[in-house]
Amino acid sequence: MTFTLDKYMPYTIGFDSFFNSLDSITGDVKGYPHYNIKKLDDNQWVIELALAGFDKDDIEIEVKDSVMTITGEIKSEDKDYLYKGISSRKFSKTFTLAEFTESKSAEMKNGILSIILEKNIPEDKKPQKVKIK
Repeated sequence: MTFTLDKYMPYTIGFDSFFNSLDSITGDVKGYPHYNIKKLDDNQWVIELALAGFDKDDIEIEVKDSVMTITGEIKSEDKDYLYKGISSRKFSKTFTLAEFTESKSAEMKNGILSIILEKNIPEDKKPQKVKIK
């Protein structure tokens, strides 16, 4: 049995510098809802979840102890369908965030929930230069 870190990649946002050093990693974790993770720069990412049929009031985002949990449940739905091919089942999706990574904003547009994440290292935790006398 071969051990790979593929299944952990989407749940470790902000740890990409660690994973970049491991050149054998390529991952695709499947599940509902489908999502993308885009790196905007070294300290910013966006998670995009495909949530057709969901309204922003049907979704909750919570961050606790560096774990972001996104849950969704359509509260009121028209049940008079002849055919229903768009899934609208209840879901819960979790992502582990790196230290000092926080959610800056979230937006629902055209059935895509976009959550902007940013790593903000406090000044006292950043590397300090020591001047030599």
